[in-house]
Amino acid sequence: MKHFTREDLDNLQRRKRANLINSITGYKPANLIGSVSEKGNTNLAIFSSCVHLGANPPLIGFILRPVGEVPRHTYENIIENGFYTINHIHKFFIENAHFTAAKFDQEISEFDSCGLTEEFIEDFKAPFVKESKIKMGVKYVDEMLIKQNGTILVIGEIQHIILPEEYIKENGNIDLNLAEDVAITGLDTYHEVKEITSFPYAKPKNTPKF
Repeated sequence: MKHFTREDLDNLQRRKRANLINSITGYKPANLIGSVSEKGNTNLAIFSSCVHLGANPPLIGFILRPVGEVPRHTYENIIENGFYTINHIHKFFIENAHFTAAKFDQEISEFDSCGLTEEFIEDFKAPFVKESKIKMGVKYVDEMLIKQNGTILVIGEIQHIILPEEYIKENGNIDLNLAEDVAITGLDTYHEVKEITSFPYAKPKNTPKF
């Protein structure tokens, strides 16, 4: 059994430390965030930090690395026009999605460079990924600076959800197996995740005797 102390972590090679800490939390959602600048330049970037923040109102967040270290086109576009999309990644376009992480110039669209298709809906100012089967149109509402490392929690309110009707279970859960969703560990490893089982809503009265 390997035991890393805080000092051990500090002494690890930079990339190895990043991979270890990125993967220690387990499987993470794989999403593409689509945005567009005021000049009309579209941008697409892979994120593994999207998280549910609440259902009423429907809030979703994602973590953005510190602004100012390198250009953050996604953040700049969101601040400029206030809207963005979050698109699930599926097995059949993992490689395309992965390479949206490359540092393209702002004038170069990752949609074009990575072989993915822009899709707009009426009265919404951000591009969806046509290839994605589960996608959200989101309105920027707030952000929170995490002062310990300079990252930002970007908070958005869901305005649109688009997905095949057959993916929606009777209780409202989404069948991610049907969509062939993938998950991420670390910075560059992708996984299939299969549903094992489901249980009733947890209450003291229906808790089994373990």
